[in-house]
Amino acid sequence: MLRKQFVLACCITLAMGLCGCSRQQSDWQKTRETNTPEAYEQFVKKYPSGEFTPQAQARLKELYDDRDWQKARDADTPEAYQAYLNQYPDGQSATEARNRLENFSMAQSPAGTPSAPGTAPEAPAGTSGTVGAASPGSGTAPPPPPSATASHKAPPVAAAMAPTHTHQSSAKEATGDYALQLGAFRSGSAAANKRWERLQKEYPNLLAGLNSKVVPKKTASGTLYRLQTAGLTESHARKICRDLKAKSQPCIIVRAERG
Repeated sequence: MLRKQFVLACCITLAMGLCGCSRQQSDWQKTRETNTPEAYEQFVKKYPSGEFTPQAQARLKELYDDRDWQKARDADTPEAYQAYLNQYPDGQSATEARNRLENFSMAQSPAGTPSAPGTAPEAPAGTSGTVGAASPGSGTAPPPPPSATASHKAPPVAAAMAPTHTHQSSAKEATGDYALQLGAFRSGSAAANKRWERLQKEYPNLLAGLNSKVVPKKTASGTLYRLQTAGLTESHARKICRDLKAKSQPCIIVRAERG
């Protein structure tokens, strides 16, 4: 009789264990389908030592990482990226956060940056910014506009000899003396080149036909290796930079360094 009772108790215990495992597995499946931080938190709280708890905790960490990285990107400030790195020094987006911090550090340097968007560049010394205006102090008035009859009789050569500041400005812009700066790295030129390879894969259409170069710059805290693509007109550089920023890729426009 005693033996029968022992066997019965064992069977009941086994049945309860199987029932518990089946319930935990069912809850785990529902949690994975929901796939939210709240669902994983509830699962870990309900099964602190469960079979699937380590997996739930790992997934919970990934979701928190994604959430906080998105917050940092939305804020897009050095403080936000630093806060992310403080919490996730080895996070999924830690490398990207460091790159963006370096970009902010590089962008704060006033040297070599062009005028702000929408601001006309300064005219060269000794010239006027107004087409057809006489130079100050020259004592010569601009020629009067020709009459309608004279314009019909003017030979083509005379029209070609008329000075046009618009043409000179376009020629100057076509020299391509602007560059896009896509990152600044303290770890060396290899990191900059690796970044360029990644950007080419992510934005093949925007960066098509462009060549990169790494420009070192000594600073008080060490050398920055700046990733640039030069030979652009100002308008072309601004268009590419605007499109990259729309895709959350930081960039700044600088004057291309000669030499």
